[in-house]
Amino acid sequence: MKWGYWIALYTRTHCTARGLRPLTIAAYEAALKQFRAYIEEHFGGKGPDETHASDILQYLQHLRVVKGNGDSAINRTVVILKSFYRAIVAMDHLEPSSNPMVGFPSIRGVARKLPTVLTGEEIVALLEQPPPDTILGIRDRALIALLYGTGIRASECSGLRQGNVDLKAMTIFVVGKGGHHRTIPLNETTAAALQTYANVRGAAIPSAPFFVSRNRRALSRGAVYERVRSNARRARISKVVSPHRLRHTFATDLVRAGIGLVTIRDLLGHRLITSTQIYLHVTAQDLRNAADRHPIGKLLSKIEHLLPDAKLPFQHRARGWGSG
Repeated sequence: MKWGYWIALYTRTHCTARGLRPLTIAAYEAALKQFRAYIEEHFGGKGPDETHASDILQYLQHLRVVKGNGDSAINRTVVILKSFYRAIVAMDHLEPSSNPMVGFPSIRGVARKLPTVLTGEEIVALLEQPPPDTILGIRDRALIALLYGTGIRASECSGLRQGNVDLKAMTIFVVGKGGHHRTIPLNETTAAALQTYANVRGAAIPSAPFFVSRNRRALSRGAVYERVRSNARRARISKVVSPHRLRHTFATDLVRAGIGLVTIRDLLGHRLITSTQIYLHVTAQDLRNAADRHPIGKLLSKIEHLLPDAKLPFQHRARGWGSG
């Protein structure tokens, strides 16, 4: 009884008050219910106020060994449990001294992977894949152009309404994580793709979804992912392509074009600049190009031309020189 009440109290009161997205709240609730099921099965139905740090460590070991969860999933579980118990303490349902997450051992940090991005040729192949003579093909092309041309998230794309798209001003208005709003400019190519789709789709009231299915319903976040993946497979792109990978590609291409991180942060809707700094990475080809442009090659060629038969001092040791 207490488990259900506390989980509902946390998700419906604490998480809602924080302005978390419904998808995030649902994920937190699922993780807590999974933890509850483990505790009830392995520890005789202990309540959340009877759980100890040792129980949680055993659960994490279970996730890693039995369930095959990686470091990211383990760390995410720890973050959720810390937030859950901290909230229950704040709402006076648990004494601070009874919080099993107080002084909980630190978990090994997850190495941050550099984002994998698409090449220019792959972007072209993806954009050319949707058929230009069907409404759904025109929609998919506009969808992909918008994701790559603005870097918006799949959830922001699926939540886009007709009234959020101003093709005269060439801007879109999106609601991001935590309910944060931002207005994003469109380039001419993206705006043209959206205009073409709007023309063939037909007029819509401001509150209507901008991207719709063949049944005139709003495309869900999952549907946005599916359309990108489906077109990528047909384009024979070997990489796993998703809206988030298009977002990575958008940001990386801006960095390569010399756009500042603060501007990219605002376009992506990041709250902290540290989230944007990952795009400062360079590819192996970037490194090769930089090395090839280094002036040392030209300098050495000049030296060899001026002194074709001479040996430089460090090429041999004269008589009487010491070993140093």
